[in-house]
Amino acid sequence: MKFEDAIYNFAKILKDYEYNISGTDRIWDLIFPCNKSQWRHLKIVNYNKIYYIYHIDGDSCSLEVSPGKDVQVTNSFGGSSYKEGSDDPSRVWGPIITSAVSWLKKVKKDWIKANRQVQDQYPLNRRYGVVQNSLIKASFSGFYKLDKDLGIKDSRRFIRLVEEGYFRKEQNFVRENMTAREYFDYCRIAYIAGKRKDDHVDVNLTGREMYKRYADGRHEGLLDINEDSCQEFSDWIDGKHAKKTSGGHPWEIKRGGNTTHIDLSVFRPHFSRKEGFVIELRGESLGRLKETIKMFLTIYDASLPISISDPEGIRMRLFAQDNIGIIPYYESLHRANQYFKEDKHVYDVIHYDDLGIYKRRITPFISWEPLPLLKPID
Repeated sequence: MKFEDAIYNFAKILKDYEYNISGTDRIWDLIFPCNKSQWRHLKIVNYNKIYYIYHIDGDSCSLEVSPGKDVQVTNSFGGSSYKEGSDDPSRVWGPIITSAVSWLKKVKKDWIKANRQVQDQYPLNRRYGVVQNSLIKASFSGFYKLDKDLGIKDSRRFIRLVEEGYFRKEQNFVRENMTAREYFDYCRIAYIAGKRKDDHVDVNLTGREMYKRYADGRHEGLLDINEDSCQEFSDWIDGKHAKKTSGGHPWEIKRGGNTTHIDLSVFRPHFSRKEGFVIELRGESLGRLKETIKMFLTIYDASLPISISDPEGIRMRLFAQDNIGIIPYYESLHRANQYFKEDKHVYDVIHYDDLGIYKRRITPFISWEPLPLLKPID
């Protein structure tokens, strides 16, 4: 059978199996053995009568299929190194499609038995899961420990504030009035408290001067308003001041990437009420959290209203009660924690193979995400 005809036949057979819906897209997830030691994961999306076939766990090109008309090579889903025109796609995709069709026939014959085989045999290093951080830290002596880096005293102080309900009382982090100068005073305390060994912070500078020197720089007009006027700061916050611009990062007091900077933000406590100001620190990345907690505690010690993003989550991280995400070997670790839902409390991720000699010890504690079921349409 010609390669194109084999693809058309695959698309035709696929219609007999249940799919998921996203908007108007029909989506099939196929996980199947390609031979005794190799597995494949394909995602097929049908949109506007065109099938897009993606090789999720491989480096094959992707295919755009118009049944009965043509098969085109497209950029690979997930960043394949395959270049259009560099090779014959039938050489790569031919064996995959043959195995996929064989698997679909097996599923049609006994879909429960076939899916059980996937559940039992699909390699763990291709799956998503979570495991409590405490098990990882107890196994790997070199694994980063936030509580040790922050110090016992400050760790206990922060935990006590969470457990005593500090963050549940608005008076602890809401100000009735505020000026830009008062915001810059907060910044000055934060810069000094969060100073790292490789930071140069000139303590002789005012808060405004520190903000101008060390912050992101895209201040949206905050440096241009009357810094002693409560009304001007209020209007600026509410977007009514003539100097207020958009598209900047006025709260990014310590520079970093999208997930590795530190914010000291000010916002209204209630969207519908233009009264009061919440002052909140945010620096959740593993490399910035110690600094952020130090800033919070020092501002708190100055008897100023202050909050911090996700305080209960930080308490969990100090106790290593948060979860480490397990991601497939072919996925990048960068920002991969964002794959997991917020209630999973995943702040850091690893590949399953990173467990090394501790796989047998830790694997029983991993909660794996369900694998997709493939079922014929009744």
